[in-house]
Amino acid sequence: MEYAYLTDPGKVRDHNEDSVIISKNKMGEILLAVADGMGGHCGGEIASSIAISHIDKRFSAISSVGEKEDAISFIKEMVSEANVLLYKYTSEHKESSGMGTTIVLAILTPQFLLFGNIGDSSGYVLKKGKLHKVTTDHTLVSLLVKSGELTLEEAKDHPRKNVLMRALGATNTVEMDIIDVERDVDGILLCSDGLTNMLDDEQIAKVLTDEDITIDERLKKLVVKCNNRGGTDNISIAYLKDGVSK
Repeated sequence: MEYAYLTDPGKVRDHNEDSVIISKNKMGEILLAVADGMGGHCGGEIASSIAISHIDKRFSAISSVGEKEDAISFIKEMVSEANVLLYKYTSEHKESSGMGTTIVLAILTPQFLLFGNIGDSSGYVLKKGKLHKVTTDHTLVSLLVKSGELTLEEAKDHPRKNVLMRALGATNTVEMDIIDVERDVDGILLCSDGLTNMLDDEQIAKVLTDEDITIDERLKKLVVKCNNRGGTDNISIAYLKDGVSK
């Protein structure tokens, strides 16, 4: 089993509002997480950093997430705690009003694979060389597509495609989607939309399955490709490959 993560400011933004981590707990269970922050004076980078730091601290401190139902409860609890920390920060720092972050995470144990997300950062599994998205974006455009008011093609370049309907830290309570995924996969990918806005699933999968380069080189190659296409946003990637299948 190999894993790596990388974050890059891109070519347009003068600072990086993303945070990313891969963490292990005492039983060797693995957490991957990506957060894409937003709002206020330096608020985005503060928001994503607070969320990722709390999640990393909580996960690495426990022996095990336990059975699947216990793990689901743990994810909800830890993310709710992060939300409270963010909400408290904005209430104490008025210049950070509107601060928040997306969050997408995955927890892998020998028995199961769980994803969780809030916002429009994405979670994928890689199977037989193809990427399959398992998370659903919490955006206005996503709702319009679901209701039939927009097609997928129209949604790609919609002027309001980045309007979030759900974010961590935006309100004093938050709802996270939890997705139970079949564990028999070849890879796990989490990323901010700085990757998916620049490259399609097929382009990403082609790089991730390139066995001629190391896993770190694959992530660097993805970042270079995004920046060559304009790098209009921060780019963050967490990836775990091989050895995932039982």
